Amino acid sequence: MTDRRGNAQLELRVGTPLYRRLLGADWHRLPPCVAALHDVSDELTAHGRADIERGRGWLARLAATLAGFPRTAAETDVEVHFLARDGIEIWTRRFGGKVFRSVQMAGGNAEAPLLAEDLGPFRILMALVVEDGRLLLQVRGWRFLGLPMPMALAPGGTVHEEERDGRFRFHVEVRAPLVGLIVRYRGWLVPTAALSPETDQLPAMPSSSASSAFR
Repeated sequence: MTDRRGNAQLELRVGTPLYRRLLGADWHRLPPCVAALHDVSDELTAHGRADIERGRGWLARLAATLAGFPRTAAETDVEVHFLARDGIEIWTRRFGGKVFRSVQMAGGNAEAPLLAEDLGPFRILMALVVEDGRLLLQVRGWRFLGLPMPMALAPGGTVHEEERDGRFRFHVEVRAPLVGLIVRYRGWLVPTAALSPETDQLPAMPSSSASSAFR
């Protein structure tokens, strides 16, 4: 009965933006720039720049290709379009000329809500954790072609979002046992509405966040 009541309450909140639903009271602990990019009830577009590094082994290249991850690039232009519909979010990312799309939705249950993200044939289940001013995404399970896979082989790495220098910053590193690094990308985004109306240009990237070694 408890699960049924919890699931019913989760369904009643489908009109609430996805990350707000999953984080609950922890939503209010997010830095403003992070909250702004996840407070999507319809559509939002953001622009920025990123550094991208792909793994070098053939298994890493295969996994990155299947998931649709972008290729290695330095200070490439980034556009992310967020579309919220019926309780799910479709993220369309453009790194330079490469389009990388994923679908996010609620997973887990009312007692342990998780973010489920579909990347090609993979589904990754992640806990959203707010800690030290960052939003951490921690892998709790995964599926391949709909089949549950062992956690011992689950992709991991460091994925977090934060606010620094007044901007939304992201750091995504995906690794897997027996494969090593699959992809690592980091950079910043600003909502399109924050662009200068006179020039429609991105703000200049501070020298501190110029292309450098990945963390």
